[in-house]
Amino acid sequence: MLRATAISLLLLLGECSATSPARSCAADAPRIKILIVDGYSNHDWQRTTQLLRGILEPTGLFEISVSTAPAKKDDPSSADWRPAFERYDVVLLNCNNLGGGPTWPQPAREAFERFVRGGGGVFVFHSANNSFAEWEEYNRIIGLGWRKKDYGWAITVNEDGSLQRIPPGEGNGTGHGPRTDRVIHRLGDHSIHAGLPRQWKTPAIEVYTYARGPAENLTVLSWAEDEATHTRWPIEWTVEYGKGRVYNSTFGHVWRGEKDPVGVRCAGFQTVLARALHWLAKRPVPETVPNDFPDEKVTLLRPLP
Repeated sequence: MLRATAISLLLLLGECSATSPARSCAADAPRIKILIVDGYSNHDWQRTTQLLRGILEPTGLFEISVSTAPAKKDDPSSADWRPAFERYDVVLLNCNNLGGGPTWPQPAREAFERFVRGGGGVFVFHSANNSFAEWEEYNRIIGLGWRKKDYGWAITVNEDGSLQRIPPGEGNGTGHGPRTDRVIHRLGDHSIHAGLPRQWKTPAIEVYTYARGPAENLTVLSWAEDEATHTRWPIEWTVEYGKGRVYNSTFGHVWRGEKDPVGVRCAGFQTVLARALHWLAKRPVPETVPNDFPDEKVTLLRPLP
């Protein structure tokens, strides 16, 4: 693996030319308002939020706020917790009750559904697609998630790029093998991927097998092979929910005690992160490809935010 050291993060994100000051590009348009919602997870959600802020804030392109959900249903603050989703362009989900947390209070759930249905953007960060299996509208919003064998469709990618749907009850529940360096293969020509290589390698990713869900109004953007079976499984997908846009992927694992979370250091992930947030906010997606964007042979890491 190679490290990018001398070039600024902003330039690596590909937002500005080499002659532009770090803040001048941000001045061309209002900053994208992002609300990170965290609070509990079986992953290291506190550090994940810190890392995401460390990646995004130095660019000057994003205005980041954080709302931390009460981690216990009987928390006195739970009844009053209802983020003002409507004030933001994108909600970035970093909350996962698979680790024992509660479902959001009903008013917060309804407000979130209205936000997305009315045209808001949602970035489902890694383990957030494990969350809230009991919340049916959330399942529709994320499209596919970490679910049991009998829930929803699973999707594989055929050799010709077409999709194969696996019905509920067939195959297995969602899982993954060891985190490994895998080649990401683009499907189609989505604006998030404009100008990027058709194949590029990312480090230590979890390739979800049998991610399941309603899979309604869903577009698969990329896939990778499961190392054990060589089956092609989705890595990135988008969902249309009402007027809203949703981006979901398995990039960005940050485990508790993980000293060097290389998944979030990946130049490919960081580029796609910034581009996806622009697309979700219905802003023009930057098409500049950073100099350190990986190819299919080697992963490229940036300094830890």
